[in-house]
Amino acid sequence: AREEIFGPVLSVIAYDTVDEALAIANDTPYGLNAAVWGPDKEEASKVAAAVLSGNVYVNDSPRDVTAPFGGFKDSGIGREGGKDGMLEFTEPQAIFNA
Repeated sequence: AREEIFGPVLSVIAYDTVDEALAIANDTPYGLNAAVWGPDKEEASKVAAAVLSGNVYVNDSPRDVTAPFGGFKDSGIGREGGKDGMLEFTEPQAIFNA
């Protein structure tokens, strides 16, 4: 569960509390994609916000192609897609003239 695996793979680990589930989810050097499933969408969204991953899907939410895509931790920095992906190609300038 601590290795970054590409392909159609699902790791399932049992847990007793939400805090334990978050500890398991965040106990990895990677963080590209994650998913949170639960009957209470509001609670699942709060849990998703605590998962250290670039993209987190709640229940069966579809991918939004206008959203930025990229990882956390050893899964890389930077973003592709969306406004954040476009910012990589800009050269912001600050002029201070007091």
